Amino acid sequence: MFDGQLTSLAGRTRAWTDSLFVDHAVFRLVWTNFHTVVPGKVYRCNHPTPARLKRAMQRYGLRTLVNLRGHRKCGSDALSRSTAQKLGLAHVDMAFESRGAPHRDRILRFASLYQQIDFPMLMHCKSGADRAGLASALVILFEGGDSTRALKELSWRFGHFRGSRTGILDAFFLRYRADAEGRLPFLDWVRDEYDEAALKRDFVAGKIASFMTDQVLRRE
Repeated sequence: MFDGQLTSLAGRTRAWTDSLFVDHAVFRLVWTNFHTVVPGKVYRCNHPTPARLKRAMQRYGLRTLVNLRGHRKCGSDALSRSTAQKLGLAHVDMAFESRGAPHRDRILRFASLYQQIDFPMLMHCKSGADRAGLASALVILFEGGDSTRALKELSWRFGHFRGSRTGILDAFFLRYRADAEGRLPFLDWVRDEYDEAALKRDFVAGKIASFMTDQVLRRE
């Protein structure tokens, strides 16, 4: 856990050590999990290193960085937050969970933020698989897409495994499809009918897939 400052060489060294070897950014030096969600407007990836963030801003004209992990005491957080400030990017904390039923209040907060964000924006979690998939699927629905299109953002191609505990994210969109799609706009359903407790109660995760994501891949 990094809980320090980047104002000294020693502090930056500790931040990089924590980021690379505790937060596994050593893998993210080459593996970006970068994908387009809405062309020219919304992009997703795993937690970017400073150099990757700078390159993405230059290539895509980014104006906002959305941190789906929330404010954390780790080197990766400190480095990306500092880099965003240096680059003039707005930095927004919008924490989501990857293994629980999506919270109504967080979805509605994200929908509100989406109306105010300066685009283009880049969203990231740690691996770019689960929370980035959830946020991307929500964006598809905010943009008027349907659940079928939204669910494509939660795919094994991004490292997301539906059979694990993170599959509750897929179950959320499938519940909307079954209960209200074509009858109620998505946000109206979230606000008025979505039952977090029922979704959590009804979802059953696979043991092997959960072991892989939780114990082998060490996903958040």
